[in-house]
Amino acid sequence: MKDNFDIFFRRKPALMLVALKRIARARYGSILAKEVDCTYSHAVKILQSLEKLGLVIFEKKGRIKLIKLTKKGQEIADSIENIKRLIA
Repeated sequence: MKDNFDIFFRRKPALMLVALKRIARARYGSILAKEVDCTYSHAVKILQSLEKLGLVIFEKKGRIKLIKLTKKGQEIADSIENIKRLIA
């Protein structure tokens, strides 16, 4: 049977927001992909969608792109965690 959480959310994007929230510092895309158990290319597509929604920003440091939550992304990640706690 599906997890109750899956009824309300697409699992990978929600997990990415929560993973970014858990550690306040910026993250690499490849590390984030491993944390939510998806391929790097799938993670990039999700992150690009989240960026269009204004939930994450990319910061370029040399050849590396770091990912950070915006204020709006932080608020949504908090809400996702609260909902997850309520339905668990």
